[in-house]
Amino acid sequence: MEKNPHYFLAVRLPKEAKQLLHEKAEQLKSELKFARWVHPEDYHITLAFLGNASCSQLNRTKELVQKNINGTSVFSLTIQHFGTFGRKDSPRIFWAGLHKEERLHQLRNLVFSACEKAGFQLETRPFSPHITLARKWTGSSSFSPVFLTENNSIEKEPITFEAKDVVLYQTHFEKTPKYEAVATFPLLTE
Repeated sequence: MEKNPHYFLAVRLPKEAKQLLHEKAEQLKSELKFARWVHPEDYHITLAFLGNASCSQLNRTKELVQKNINGTSVFSLTIQHFGTFGRKDSPRIFWAGLHKEERLHQLRNLVFSACEKAGFQLETRPFSPHITLARKWTGSSSFSPVFLTENNSIEKEPITFEAKDVVLYQTHFEKTPKYEAVATFPLLTE
């Protein structure tokens, strides 16, 4: 039986960016021993994690997100480095990071405030935009952050794409890929 679904709002990556990022992750997979690698269809940039939600909360969130981001235009993002979260010798998350883009932070603030107005208690850690690639280090030896510095092919060949929409995703824990788009909020094209 499937757990109660979780919901989150995120910037969707276009297919081409997902494919390029997946190719880079595949090059590192044999060297980086993580328990679970994220399916490329599930690559995204989380703006607000909602967790469980009622239909009325989700409907209110959709209204408020649409209202808050109205007038926000499409903008470019660049994936340019790898990193980890958790202990340096045994990270829990391996991710791809983005070049700092103020418009992404502004978009996140708009989405975040809409979710708070809809009644969600949200994560209060500073926004650190990233794309999760793998979870839970399982290597027999300690993870070496130096490996990322020496093998950071993404710095040499960054991936640039257009952020075109915000998506409300539902998590299906028992499926692969596990994230389903349940609502899409397009940004303005100029």
